Amino acid sequence: MEKQKYIALVTGATGGLGTHICKRLSDDGYVVCANYRSRDKAEAWQAQMRSEGYEFHLYQADVSDYDAVGAMVEAIHNDHGAVDVLVNNAGITRDGAFKKMSRDNWDAVIGANLTSVFNCCRHVINPMLDRSYGRIINISSVNGQRAQFGQVNYAAAKAGMHGITKTLAIETASKGITVNTISPGYVATDMVMAVAPEVRNKIIEGIPVGRMGGTEEIAHLVSFLTSPHSAFITGANYAINGGQHVY
Repeated sequence: MEKQKYIALVTGATGGLGTHICKRLSDDGYVVCANYRSRDKAEAWQAQMRSEGYEFHLYQADVSDYDAVGAMVEAIHNDHGAVDVLVNNAGITRDGAFKKMSRDNWDAVIGANLTSVFNCCRHVINPMLDRSYGRIINISSVNGQRAQFGQVNYAAAKAGMHGITKTLAIETASKGITVNTISPGYVATDMVMAVAPEVRNKIIEGIPVGRMGGTEEIAHLVSFLTSPHSAFITGANYAINGGQHVY
């Protein structure tokens, strides 16, 4: 099968941020493969996207499961071709003070947020090397760069994502592949907007620009880094947090 367009795989695609990343990559001309876990949610999401004029291809996998990711990537390859762009966006939180943190909550967050990056990168990297082209974007967090009470597991995973980015970047730099991290601050997703207004207001007070970020702003940065014209940028960590954490 002759591939007509670049293929993009977005993990955790049906959430607020994943949705805008998928839309932006589709607007940029990519064939977008949308990873999900819950079929009912994904099918409703796909129907909504179609009503807005977007056609995304759904692929189910628990990204913390190495073999499940392998099967997903193989299915994408058979249906559309090899993955050119990988956006590791999937993630969860299981917050709690370290003295009370359970092993299950540690394992769940490390698996979904960090092991998932290894799994997805590992299954797409060799075809990228074979073609001497690829773009990998890892969606980390401001809390992987600074301390945040109750998020030892999450902060460790998000910091680890950039460790993968830096080393994979130098291993693949001569092969036309770039690997970069985006570290958003507080973004106005449905999950964040569902918290009590007084909590949101307190968060906003700590953001110098005076507001939360928009999911479309993160998606714009993804678009920039996945462009063929961003070939000289690799191993970087882009903070996009409204000045909440600068270094």
